[in-house]
Amino acid sequence: MKVKEVADLVGISVRTLHHYDEIGLLIPEETTDAGYRIYSDENLETLQQILFFRELGFPLKKIKEIIDSPSFDQQEALEMQHRMLLKEKNRLEQMIGTIEKTIQHLKGEIHMSNKEKFTGFDFSHNPYEQEAREKWGDQAVDEANEKAKNMTAFDQEKFNEVFRSLAAIRHLSPDSKEVQEKITKWHLFLNEMRNYSLDAFKGLGQMYVDDERFTKNIDQFGEGLAKFMCTAMSVYVDRNKK
Repeated sequence: MKVKEVADLVGISVRTLHHYDEIGLLIPEETTDAGYRIYSDENLETLQQILFFRELGFPLKKIKEIIDSPSFDQQEALEMQHRMLLKEKNRLEQMIGTIEKTIQHLKGEIHMSNKEKFTGFDFSHNPYEQEAREKWGDQAVDEANEKAKNMTAFDQEKFNEVFRSLAAIRHLSPDSKEVQEKITKWHLFLNEMRNYSLDAFKGLGQMYVDDERFTKNIDQFGEGLAKFMCTAMSVYVDRNKK
């Protein structure tokens, strides 16, 4: 499959796949004389594992170390993912039940105790951490945890840098080369933290204008910036989907 076909199949951008190739995380099976990247079925299986580890919160550098390790077992990773999803499904079902009961409580149809209002919430520990440590080692998990712990302060400044740089050029057309280059970097940066498909990225941009909290926070860097970014992100997604 060509890079655009893979991007459309998975729901990520072509630029993300190029980035994975550049850092040696996902190297295409073949690159033609004309420079076209060709991906094999094995490449797609590796890409699935990359996205799986990203959902676990592992940095790209650590994912590469894990996947490149001779001891890496794809089936074990998939079995662990399956167990994790089942546990998460159970937790979400509990929370959905709590929401439904809370709605009934607010309507006066039932009475909920304070304890019942928090059924499904558990911030005391990560139920998957020990299993992850056993499979991929303490260092990998510690780095993922450290990244999560430091995420707020570090990434807030990164966010601010993006907002400031875009605010400075918001007089340009959202589809201009300069604006789209910055939006591309914004998408890649967000993908370092979690998986933002093209549709999710576009939805995030729309949230910038639909949610007044986002609008207020972003527009403090420049009036109209939230709307400008929303349009620019939409242009970026539409271009990468073609």
